[in-house]
Amino acid sequence: MHEVFADLHVHIGKSEAGKPIKITAAKSLTFANIAHECANRKGINIVGIIDCHSPYVISDIESFLASGGAYEIADGGIIYKDLVCILLGSEIETSEINEKGKTGTAHSICFFPHLEDIKGFSNEMKKHIKNITLSSQRANISAYQLIDIVEKYNGCLIPAHCFTPHKSFYGNCTDRLSKIFKEKFDKIIAIELGLSADTFLADSLSELEKKTFITNSDAHSLPKIAREYNKLLIEDISYKEVIKALKKEEGRNIYANYGLDPKLGKYHRTYCETCEKNIKGNPPVSICDACDSKNIAMGVLDRIEIIKDKEKSISPKDRPQYIYQIPLSFIPGLGNKNMEKLLNVFETEMNILHKVSLDDLEGVVGEKLAKNIIDARAGNVTISEGGGGVYGKLNI
Repeated sequence: MHEVFADLHVHIGKSEAGKPIKITAAKSLTFANIAHECANRKGINIVGIIDCHSPYVISDIESFLASGGAYEIADGGIIYKDLVCILLGSEIETSEINEKGKTGTAHSICFFPHLEDIKGFSNEMKKHIKNITLSSQRANISAYQLIDIVEKYNGCLIPAHCFTPHKSFYGNCTDRLSKIFKEKFDKIIAIELGLSADTFLADSLSELEKKTFITNSDAHSLPKIAREYNKLLIEDISYKEVIKALKKEEGRNIYANYGLDPKLGKYHRTYCETCEKNIKGNPPVSICDACDSKNIAMGVLDRIEIIKDKEKSISPKDRPQYIYQIPLSFIPGLGNKNMEKLLNVFETEMNILHKVSLDDLEGVVGEKLAKNIIDARAGNVTISEGGGGVYGKLNI
């Protein structure tokens, strides 16, 4: 078995020909650039690119394979330079109606083993999405219906950033996933926590005790890749092995989740849209403490406090540890020049975050910045909470 790093939620900004894919993502996020970034800078061994349903991206993938720089494998996935396995994914927005008749929308990330599978999925989803070329477009079906289409093309569906106030199942649609998926709930093998939640918060819901938790970047730019990620224990890098890890089969598993302290997440606390600030007070808060407004964006912490059904968050014994990981981009003083110095010496961000000693860091970027990196690694920081779409602030 091998320990590998995986980030399973990365967007594409534009196609190689300049066609828009994810409107809010950077132009530099192309299929080829993501593969290169993971192999040469990040040290990520498995990356899920979740806009591969777009015909423009499918064309880019075909060109990428034809160039000889990568190849498909029988167990699923595209191997780049024998260093990175690319999982072909799609983020779909579904239309939900809860038991009270209220409507909402939620995102799911869907992964497929082979290019032919996601081609078939893309062709079928054209019936349900107005513009199949763009990322995260709303489908005129529910997730209950979507999971059957995903399985038809040998895929796997994972609810995305499950607790955020916008476009997520718990944040925007329901208090229980089982009400959405009904008798198909057992087909959901994993959920994505999102940047504003962690294992402790998610394990306040008893229905999630048998679900695997994953943490991903939801990257909208190259530097944001691997701001959250997972360590997997698997035999080799492939789609088949990732699914085994998610299902905890044959000794494979998610060994650890590395993510932001939820306080750093941009939807952690409830935000007053009138005052444009986080609302103070013990969760849950639903009325602004300053202006009494109910025009709010409910924070993840506050939402979980409302819907939880366990008095105390207790994780199952096989739950992997959740390790608070401060991304290098969050560390004060670590600009582009210092980052390049570190990468030139230590090769990848994973090496810098996990392996390099204080003395070695000092030799490259000096005592103060090296100490900041080590303090962030050790959790010797204080955090001002995020909310309303604004990230929390790190104080070292």
